[in-house]
Amino acid sequence: MTDNRGVVYLGAGKVEVQEIAYPKMQDPRGRKIEHAVILKVVSTNICGSDQHMVRGRTTAQAGLVLGHEITGEVIEKGSDVEHLKIGDLVSVPFNVACGRCRSCKEQHTGVCLTVNPARAGGAYGYVDMGDWTGGQADYVLVPYADFNLLKLPDRDKAMEKIRDLTCLSDILPTGYHGAVTAGVGPGSTVYVAGAGPVGLAAAASARLLGAAVVIIGDVNPVRLVHAKAQGFEVVDLSLDTPLHEQIAALLGEPEVDCAVDAVGFEARGHGHSGVQHEAPATVLNSLMQVTRVAGKIGIPGLYVTEDPGAVDAAAKIGALSIRFGLGWAKSHSFHTGQTPVMKYNRALMQAIMWDRINIAEVVGVQVISLDDAPKGYGEFDAGVPKKFVIDPHRTFSAA
Repeated sequence: MTDNRGVVYLGAGKVEVQEIAYPKMQDPRGRKIEHAVILKVVSTNICGSDQHMVRGRTTAQAGLVLGHEITGEVIEKGSDVEHLKIGDLVSVPFNVACGRCRSCKEQHTGVCLTVNPARAGGAYGYVDMGDWTGGQADYVLVPYADFNLLKLPDRDKAMEKIRDLTCLSDILPTGYHGAVTAGVGPGSTVYVAGAGPVGLAAAASARLLGAAVVIIGDVNPVRLVHAKAQGFEVVDLSLDTPLHEQIAALLGEPEVDCAVDAVGFEARGHGHSGVQHEAPATVLNSLMQVTRVAGKIGIPGLYVTEDPGAVDAAAKIGALSIRFGLGWAKSHSFHTGQTPVMKYNRALMQAIMWDRINIAEVVGVQVISLDDAPKGYGEFDAGVPKKFVIDPHRTFSAA
């Protein structure tokens, strides 16, 4: 039996690399499946969504193998897999989807109806997402492989671009989804809340979609310096100067055409001379203030139904003090939910391969070993402007 190791969540603030079971051709309920493949993991990324669990801000159970951003090589396949072969290099959408239900047939793969008994939507290594084992490991199982996997067509060229292509499993499509659902187009003025990897991916996507100017807001000065170096305008939300006034100083008016929430439920309050307090509705409320009438707001930032560490009883069940009346009065459109990665990943792969987007540079990809994953979690949680990519088999150095 081939050895396997993975990054395991042990409780609030603690992850550890441990020996884990080698994947079997079966689903989380123990049923044998032939539509799956086993991948040798080429790259697997640490995501801000993982950090919510590791901080203890979800109901994730101890022992969960983390990791939903995966690129890998097919090394075993079931008898029902027809369109993939051993040795194929593939990108894995973080959504686990069957391809057969109504949601999947309508391209809503983020809310597949069959892969998770608890609710619509499945994902690898994530709380309440169907108990699919995560991919921050040496090897991982991917079900419904013919449907889920995106084959990278030229292995040698793909390995030359692997630092960028590793972003196809989640953050680039998620940022792109945020920009698309916000209505970004040629000549748009865009505000992105959050200068983490998803916010930077949303900003890069807005630029790809033809935005005239992209503004990123954050309270972390180091992240803002990185965003500015990537060619984006920035606003410092730790200052007492209101957001709309900072936008007006840049654009000559206090509103933008489009806005993206890339922060989610652990948002911090703005201002207060650099001292931030947790205020989970502050981003959504600020976006309604600065988005023009009849504008759209894309919300790829994560919001949860259960948050044990929330600041009040309402927020613990995902009930936030949102100024919905303001959004209604301004005829805003809101788009929420997990990104249907397959809706975008093939086109974004082409954009990467033809040098239309340099996403690895924009999000600050840094490659680390599997053993260094706990350290990567700690640095990411401290707010460094990096996207940590785990290389379990030292494939990057070979490339």
